[in-house]
Amino acid sequence: MDHTRTLAPTSDRTHLLAVVGAGVLWGTGGLTGVLLIDRTGLGVLAVAAYRLLVGGGLVALWLLATGRLTRLRLGGRSVRRLVLLGALAALYQSCYFAAVSLTSVSLATLVTLGASPVLVVAAESALGRRRPSGRILLAIATAIAGLALLVGTPAAGDPKAVLAGTACALGSAAGFAAITMLGARPVDTLGPLPTAGLSFCAGGLLLLPVAALTGGVTVGLDAGTVAMLLYLGLAPTALAYGLYFTGLRTVATGSAALISLMEPITAAVLGAVVLDERLGTAGLAGAVLIGVAVLMTATGRRR
Repeated sequence: MDHTRTLAPTSDRTHLLAVVGAGVLWGTGGLTGVLLIDRTGLGVLAVAAYRLLVGGGLVALWLLATGRLTRLRLGGRSVRRLVLLGALAALYQSCYFAAVSLTSVSLATLVTLGASPVLVVAAESALGRRRPSGRILLAIATAIAGLALLVGTPAAGDPKAVLAGTACALGSAAGFAAITMLGARPVDTLGPLPTAGLSFCAGGLLLLPVAALTGGVTVGLDAGTVAMLLYLGLAPTALAYGLYFTGLRTVATGSAALISLMEPITAAVLGAVVLDERLGTAGLAGAVLIGVAVLMTATGRRR
């Protein structure tokens, strides 16, 4: 009996579920970050830096406790890849929050999450020298339309600020797209979780001085704050990116970027439940369209 035929579909489904799980976990990060800012008064860059440092630190402690840290063989290429991933994570986070401060959450979210799959598919097509399938293009269009309905129409503002905010959001999208493309190429013998954790340690160390210069990083560590920091670093950061990099083993990068749009759906649901935010008819329609786009992607051809 040929076991390859039975194992391959199972592996594909597992990796697909890993990407879906990453999107859902990312959706909890926004709410946790908002609650942490309200509780501590930290700036957004400080929260982003702590998110990376705590997530990376927890993975490093796990590697140390299990004895895997001493067995890791990090060559020059591995170290460069980890530092690059960390720098891209810091860029992705800081550009997004800069876009929010210059414009609004709706515009920053719309441009960042809407442009990410477009950039990934464009890069994937250029590197593979092939045109994207009609199914993927239709899924992207459906997802962007759904995202626009879900986050709402961005409010008008100062044209210069809107332009600068849009540029920052595109920079954030480019950072996430680059992380997706690099994540599809494992770092030598490192697994997905060590890759995510060690790169986030580097990213957090790069972002922390910037956060200190722009808004301060001092925070009182009571039990509630520690719990939020641990959750923010573990679930929507270390675990989510570990799942995402795992899924990229068989899920095409363009498809993974589209499936990650489970993030705004999860965030919208949590906002409605926890913060009593009303989605409205347009928001519900947008969530349905994003869900349709994710299903179109998930049931399409994987690499």
